Amino acid sequence: MVQTALLPAAPKSQDLYAKVSHRIPAIEWPVFSGDIEAIQRLKRERNAVILAHNYQTPEIYYCVADIVGDSLALAREAVDVDADVIVLAGVHFMAETAKLLNPQKKVLIPDLAAGCSLAESITPENVRELRRRYPGVPIVTYVNTSAAVKAESDICCTSGNARKIIESLGVPRVIMIPDEYLAKNIAAETGVEIITWKGHCEVHELFGTEEVAQLREDYPGVVILAHPECSPEVVQAADFSGSTAAIANYVAKERPERVALLTECSMSDNISVQYPELEFIRPCNLCPHMKRISLANIRSALEKMEHEVEIDPVTAVRARRAVERMLAVS
Repeated sequence: MVQTALLPAAPKSQDLYAKVSHRIPAIEWPVFSGDIEAIQRLKRERNAVILAHNYQTPEIYYCVADIVGDSLALAREAVDVDADVIVLAGVHFMAETAKLLNPQKKVLIPDLAAGCSLAESITPENVRELRRRYPGVPIVTYVNTSAAVKAESDICCTSGNARKIIESLGVPRVIMIPDEYLAKNIAAETGVEIITWKGHCEVHELFGTEEVAQLREDYPGVVILAHPECSPEVVQAADFSGSTAAIANYVAKERPERVALLTECSMSDNISVQYPELEFIRPCNLCPHMKRISLANIRSALEKMEHEVEIDPVTAVRARRAVERMLAVS
């Protein structure tokens, strides 16, 4: 689900606060309002847009972002962005993907150190070795990887479209990298033999079946929704598993009175803004990389036009092909 923030040309601080008052205490709002107003002004001056992932905090997600969503949604929307500057409020691989799809635009990331444990778990050399070891087997690379790794793959996927991508290949065996748990979960859904890599998301691998059982004991009737980067055992113990967009859609459609999201903390915060009548149980695991993005460094990036994402042109051509193949299937 993609949501485009239709903010007025000069949004008033109190109007923006009304959106997030359920999550941000009034006493904290003055800490944010100055940066928010400055960012809104800078966006107009720079002809810039902000793309924010679902794991960003509510003051970013609701008050300065123009386009919000999961990795697939941001990749899709990045193609048609009508702006000179894109600021990616997310992690580095997302900014690289935006740059791949908008090579003529300036793409900024507020903090260059906003990385990803999955992206760091595999190198281009690892991918080349897999290709040598399994000749002729297509390589499906999760979007949570560097452009250099994407360049070595045949096609990309996200957690939201992984099953569709795998099935579109029409082969009995694929290599899917780097998230081992996502690959195993997709293998269980498709029946395709999937060769995996030992990469894990440092947020989602923390969830265990004991925690699921404890949630059910402590909160009778709770509906548990798990991201497919969780282990297969956790996914099996949950009531539903899907990408962040699928999780948001599930809550919107089913409106469970009591719900726990087994994913990054801010996901619950952002969905609860839309559904304050629902009880969100928060088994909270923070992504330290996502939380490197703040209003202050978004403002600084726009003021100084700093932390521009650059990709080697040869690498970019090959990586872009893998991403565009994914988008064509999706």
